Amino acid sequence: MKNRSITVQGTAVGITSRNEQDYISLTDMVKHFEGGSALIEQWLKNKDTVLFLGVWEQLNNPCFNSPEFEGIRNEAGRNSFYLSAKKWIDVTGAIGLHAKAGRYGGTYAHRDIAFEFGSWLSPEFKLYLIKEFQRLKDEEARATSLEWSFQRTLAKVNYRIHTDAIKGVEPQTLENSVTSGAIRLEPLVLGSHRR
Repeated sequence: MKNRSITVQGTAVGITSRNEQDYISLTDMVKHFEGGSALIEQWLKNKDTVLFLGVWEQLNNPCFNSPEFEGIRNEAGRNSFYLSAKKWIDVTGAIGLHAKAGRYGGTYAHRDIAFEFGSWLSPEFKLYLIKEFQRLKDEEARATSLEWSFQRTLAKVNYRIHTDAIKGVEPQTLENSVTSGAIRLEPLVLGSHRR
């Protein structure tokens, strides 16, 4: 898992990678909102949230437990309805949310879900979240591009060195050096004695 963070309206928000997908910390997102982490459970209690999560899982998760989802969907919106991220994951086999216990734990959501949660918290917060997330992705793409460009240049230089070295050798000498190299490698490949 690769951990990064972005700053959204003065709040450090952690981002982690799971299965090559970005998951944003909902726990970090609510730090400076009144209600704190209880806001996550309030959001999960909302019938529209349950419907959104269900559709997202059906689109992205072939192992999603749809019959269990139907039961949750029917209960959502009632006063007695309670849904935590852990319960959602355990009951439905969801992959869009991830709950980590412990010191560096919290509730993480796939970026699509995190943006939806950000909208529920505050439209302004959501827009800043998207802007900072995109800035991070642009920086990562630039770094990857530079790395690829460097590797390409290095390969080009190495190719030039090798071809220049071969150009200076007479064809007969080159053939002999290749043959002698093969003879030296033969015992290593075939064992200590020739057959």
